[in-house]
Amino acid sequence: MAPKRSPVPPVRETIHEGRDGWLFLIGGSNDVMQRYRGTLRQWWTLRGWTRLITARAARAAGLGIRCVQLIVPEKLSVYDHKTIDLRYDPARASTRRLARKLAGQATYLDLLGPFRAARDGPVPLYLKTDTHWSAEGCLLAYRELMRALAAVPPADIGTRPVLVTERVMDLGAKLPGRPAERLVRPQIHRDAVRVETGALLAASEEAGTEVDLHVGAHVVYRNANPAADPRRVVLFGDSYAHFAPMLLTGLLAESFAEVHFVWSSSFDWAYVERVRPDILLFELAERFLARLPADDFDVAAGRRAGAAG
Repeated sequence: MAPKRSPVPPVRETIHEGRDGWLFLIGGSNDVMQRYRGTLRQWWTLRGWTRLITARAARAAGLGIRCVQLIVPEKLSVYDHKTIDLRYDPARASTRRLARKLAGQATYLDLLGPFRAARDGPVPLYLKTDTHWSAEGCLLAYRELMRALAAVPPADIGTRPVLVTERVMDLGAKLPGRPAERLVRPQIHRDAVRVETGALLAASEEAGTEVDLHVGAHVVYRNANPAADPRRVVLFGDSYAHFAPMLLTGLLAESFAEVHFVWSSSFDWAYVERVRPDILLFELAERFLARLPADDFDVAAGRRAGAAG
C-alpha cells in the first residue's frame, strides 16, 4: 500500500493578501504563523537559539575571531500594518524576543528595530509579492552590519547601476493571475572576483541548474581593490545573502578583501578553523528559526556531516 500523503494546503492558507498588493507567507513548511503564537515549544526553541548564538560567539572568540549573527525579520514582523484582519501579534515575533534575550551581546545584530523604523520610507524594504527583502532592505541590513563591524562601505555602493525587470515572484506565482512586480537588482559586482567554487555549485552550473541550488552552495570571493577592508570574512547564510554577487554576499565581497559564503544554517567549525577568518557571520531568515541547527555541516560535501546523498 502506498504511503498516505499529507494534503497540500490551499493557497489561501499559505498566503495572506494584504493592502495595496502586499502578499505575506503565513504557512509553508515552517508554519510561519506559529512563530507568533507564543507557545511553550517556541519558547524552548528560542531558548535553544539564544544558547547557540552565545556559544558560537564564545567559540569564535576562543579562536580570535569576531562573530556577528543576524536574523532577517519576516515581512509580517515589519509590515504588520499592511495586513488585513490577520490574527497574529507582531510583538511576539521571534526576532523581537531574541533581541530582548540577547540585549547587550555584541554577537547579535538586531535588524527588526531598524527595519520597522525605516518601513515607511519611499522604497519598500521587501518585495511586495515575494518573501525576500528588496535591494533597499538588503542595503539597510548591510549598512547596519558594516557599522557593527566598524567597517566603511565603498562610497558608491548604494548608487551602482541597476537592472530593472518585471517578474512574477515566489508568492505572486502561487496566486491566480500571477501578478508581476517591478524588480530592481543593483549591479553590485565590480571589484570582487570569484576565485573558488564548491563542487556542488560547480556541478549545478555545468548542468545549468544553479537556480535551484540552495543548501551546500559554496563560493569564495577576493577583492584586490586597495580600498577594500583587509579582513577575511566567512558567512554562513541563505537566499537573503546568496552565492551570486547580487545581495548581501555581493555587498560584502565588494567591501572586504576576502569573503567565503556557505549556504547553510549549520556551521562547519573545521572549515572555520582552517580558513581562520577575522570575522565570522551568520544570516538566517526568521521563519527558519523553527529548527535549531546542530552545527555539523561539512562544507566540502555540501551537506550535514553523516547525512546521506
